[in-house]
Amino acid sequence: MRIFVINPGSTSTKLALFDEGKAIVSREFQHDKADLAQFTTVMEQRDFRMAAIRDVLAEATIDTTTIAAVAGRGGLLHPLQGGVYEVSDDMLTDLKDAKYGEHPCNLGAILADELAREWGVKAFIVDPVVTDEMMDKARLTGLPDIERRSLFHALNQRGAARTVSARLNVPYETSNFIVCHMGGGISIGAHHKGKVVDVVNALDGEGPFSPERTGALTIIPTLELIERGEKSPAELKRIVLREGGLFAHLGTNDLREVVSRMEAGDEKSRIVFKSLAYTISKHIASLLPALAQETGATKVTAVILTGGMARSTELINEISRMTNYIGPIEVVTGDEEMTALAAGPVRVLTGKESPKQYSSHAL
Repeated sequence: MRIFVINPGSTSTKLALFDEGKAIVSREFQHDKADLAQFTTVMEQRDFRMAAIRDVLAEATIDTTTIAAVAGRGGLLHPLQGGVYEVSDDMLTDLKDAKYGEHPCNLGAILADELAREWGVKAFIVDPVVTDEMMDKARLTGLPDIERRSLFHALNQRGAARTVSARLNVPYETSNFIVCHMGGGISIGAHHKGKVVDVVNALDGEGPFSPERTGALTIIPTLELIERGEKSPAELKRIVLREGGLFAHLGTNDLREVVSRMEAGDEKSRIVFKSLAYTISKHIASLLPALAQETGATKVTAVILTGGMARSTELINEISRMTNYIGPIEVVTGDEEMTALAAGPVRVLTGKESPKQYSSHAL
């Protein structure tokens, strides 16, 4: 049961071939900001990323006739229940048109579908970023016209939470976790007894700044930038999602380079690094009330730090120092997303789960 997995992120493309649940081929491409800057839209990156995939297929001499299915990371669609979805024409159209927003994860199903058609197998997505289990009271803002959305790294957050549940020998479905995914974008989820009841949204300008996103901005000064004509709405949207954070302050989206500069004595890098850790910690703490649903007592099984930046010992130490009063700190730096992506199609192909069908019309 071989499953080929494609996971496009904001700054990387991860690929893997799983055989009976184990990765026998695994590659991660870290894309240079300058290479991605040549593309105006995410869809224009399709051939660029597919070329990397085909290089891996050739270099690893993968026999594609042995592949049973292709799984791609789920993109920005209308709100969905979690689970495994077969890639459909409706799904592809909504992703290509960026109907619900633009992000490199939209390419997951599109790239998977292209290869699946070549190989004569089916393509799937699993637990897309639009998985929505948010409490109604968490949706409101102070402006009735604007409602908060559930957009987060659902696949990796759930995978990391289940990994820690097994590590601690506690059921995921009866535990409370705050899970912080730290990648090119940062999302934080309150996992209350198996449901993600509130999130710090990684794509709507919420939360901490990240390697290339601004995170939450003060609204009035931001509006004044537009009023003065210094930034157009389109320019600001691009900056918020692709040119903010570490990149805006230091000209790099690579945390390793920031740490290296800081250790070499660069004061600006030190300040930006400390601020990154502080704002992540602040927003982790902001989700404590979401876990006090029944008795009012907030008992957090663990705070889980995951994603690419969880490999930074310096960042983990700094965040842990500011959040360890909340609960035990657990770090997950493996490829939970990739394993979870591969496991979904296997459940479908073995009859343990029925694939869900996507329609362009929101449920």
